[in-house]
Amino acid sequence: MTDTPEPVLRWRVRRELLVLKVVATIVFVLIAVLNLDDPRGVILADGAAVMAAGLALRDILAPVRLSADGEGLVVVKGFAGTERVPWNEVERIRVDTRTRFTSRTELLEIDTGETVFLLSRFDLGVPCRQVADELRSYRTGS
Repeated sequence: MTDTPEPVLRWRVRRELLVLKVVATIVFVLIAVLNLDDPRGVILADGAAVMAAGLALRDILAPVRLSADGEGLVVVKGFAGTERVPWNEVERIRVDTRTRFTSRTELLEIDTGETVFLLSRFDLGVPCRQVADELRSYRTGS
């Protein structure tokens, strides 16, 4: 009889957002090229292009922002690094919801006591509450 491997749950940046960042980079570069006679416009467009390219590069290098298996979690840390967090080090998984004016934001918080990992819906590709519920049930095995 063979051992069946435990399932691995993965949450990643949606491909549509990566495409949007790449398109934004191209648009900002085109704006800079078409406005070479306006130095301030070129600086602003170049800055925006660099930022959009950096965000796109991060999505290419580390598309999976969070994964879970029987041993624990793997979370993106820094620009594109990862950190493995065993389940016994996870103290709390919760969703922090903030409302400001008409905007509502949610962040998934994974607290290890020493480090708090914050992930948004844009990092995970699905609502934070859904991920928190899946992690809690996966952790407890129910």
